[in-house]
Formats: sequence, C-alpha cells, structure tokens
Amino acid sequence: MPRFKPLPAELDPPARQLAVRLRELKSHAELTVRQLAAKTGYSARSWERYLGGTSLPPRAAVEALARITGADSVHLLALHEIAADSWALRRAEPAAQPQPTEQEQEQEQEQEQEQDPGPPPTPLAPTASPATELARRRLPHVALTAGVVALTAAFMAALLLVLRLGEDVTPAAVATPAGTAATSSPPSYTCRITRADGRWSAGINNGRDTEITYGDTGADVAEAQCLLRRAGISPGGIDGMFGPLTLRAVKTFQDRAGLVVDGMLGPRSWKALRG
Repeated sequence: MPRFKPLPAELDPPARQLAVRLRELKSHAELTVRQLAAKTGYSARSWERYLGGTSLPPRAAVEALARITGADSVHLLALHEIAADSWALRRAEPAAQPQPTEQEQEQEQEQEQEQDPGPPPTPLAPTASPATELARRRLPHVALTAGVVALTAAFMAALLLVLRLGEDVTPAAVATPAGTAATSSPPSYTCRITRADGRWSAGINNGRDTEITYGDTGADVAEAQCLLRRAGISPGGIDGMFGPLTLRAVKTFQDRAGLVVDGMLGPRSWKALRG
C-alpha cells in the first residue's frame, strides 16, 4: 500500500483524528482508493481528498467505509459528527477587516463634527459575531456527542474484557481506554499441531468447531489459522483476527476441498480442516 501524505498543518484536531481513523481502516483492509470508490460509490478523487484532510467526507461515505471494513459505525459516526461541527465553526469565522489608520480616524471625526455639532450618538451594545452565535448553539450538541463517544468507548472496552476472560486461552491484552497511552501487546497464539482419533488439532480452542466468519476474533480464529497453515495455505499471522488474509485463505481451502466457497468456517469446513 502507498504511504499517505502528511495531513495539512491547519487541519482542526477533530477532523485530523477522523482522517487518521479513516486511513487506519483503509490500510487494515488493504484497500486502494479505486477499490474504495467501487465499494462505496464515491469517486477515487473524493477519497483522496477525504484521506488527505482537504475535504470532510459526508456521513454516508463514513458509514460505507465502516460497513465494508467491519468497523464500529457508532463510534466512527460520532467522531465524524464532532469533526463536522468543528469544520462548520472554522468556516463560519469572519475574515479579519482592515483597521483604519490614525489619520483616517481623525479625518472621519472632523467630518462628523462638521456635519453634526451636537453630542455624539450613544454607542450600541456590542453584538456577538456569527461564529460566536453558531458556537453557542452548537455547544450542547457537541457536549452530548462527546459524551456518547466516551460511553461507547468504555462499553466496548468492558465487552472485550468479558469476552477475553471467557476463553480458555492465554489472556489477550485489553484495549487501552481513551486518553491513555497504548502499551499492551496483541494476543499471542502458538500452534501445537497434534493428531488424535483421526483429527488434527492446534491445541488452542480445546477442539471446538465453532462457526466463525469475517470480522471474528479469538481462539477459534487462531485454531483455524494454524490448521490452514498446516494445510499449506498461509492466513497471514496467527493473531486470532479473521481479516482479509484469513478470509482469502479460507476461500482457497474451501475451493481445494470442493466445499461451498463462502468464506465462512462452518461444520463442514472444520471437518475438512481437521480431517
């Protein structure tokens, strides 16, 4: 995959965070901008602007990217909404008006005194600028959206912890909460290929034949990756993540075994892998 160009220095922090997240999803799914255009309905040039931070993607484009990469659409759309608010505020800032010189001010005062020698008019109370009014109306909405993002992140971290504790495997690192440095390492699995009672096993998921598909994670995926490697088909790393490389390996194995090529490991595919 080609390396991304640096994001514009003047890009707002929320819009920068959204662009970085979109880049991560594109890289993880191993998609080109042409493939993104074909799968989402938005042109390759549009995706180049979205990923380059020169244009804010529409909500539908973000939803489409989340769908094809299997990402959490709730968190991604909340991040997009905050970026859209910040983007609108920046666009609403009025251009700076040139200030008159002291000589121009004196001339203007003299003209006013000649035309109207009476007392000067009472100055009007200052009014808020359009950007200030927009920020005042947006503030409760932005605060609510930020709260939803924080609650969603906390819920996902707790759910991942519960799922990891329920597996009989080496404990995996729990996702780091938002706002702290990510110091944990991804889960590590070791293939211990054995054969007993005519069945192959990698010694990771206690011989379970749980149905798994694209986007799943955990010991069952790692077991399948080990058995795919034993069959001579590389699924990438043994990381317990059913991603694009593992999906391609499963389809290749199903095609060789004469099974339905659907990319899903069900009872028949498990039986062929262990046979």
